[in-house]
Amino acid sequence: MDDDWQFDFDWLQTRHRIKDTLRVEKLPDLNAILLFIGVHELGRWKSTKFKKEEKQDLMHVAVCTLLSRDGYYEWDGLDSDGWPHFKPLRVFQEKGLETQEKYLKKKIIQYFNEQSS
Repeated sequence: MDDDWQFDFDWLQTRHRIKDTLRVEKLPDLNAILLFIGVHELGRWKSTKFKKEEKQDLMHVAVCTLLSRDGYYEWDGLDSDGWPHFKPLRVFQEKGLETQEKYLKKKIIQYFNEQSS
């Protein structure tokens, strides 16, 4: 039970840090945070909005970045447009949407704690 409380607290704290960093009014949800990580990993901010397909690609970059820390993916370099690519190494073990989301949230908390160290 204590672990759930700590996890919820850490997740909320991370969302507040991102909200403050982005200077937005609403707390970002999981998808918005994945998009932010993807843009961060891409390393360039566009003055125009990303297209829907680019947003999906950025979220994929974020997920691969987060899962690479546990050996699910491996960095494979940049393509000719400067986009990061990853090689899958093993199948993601977590089953069920809720379990997968909690796993990603834990990886996001870790990611932002490492960024601020």
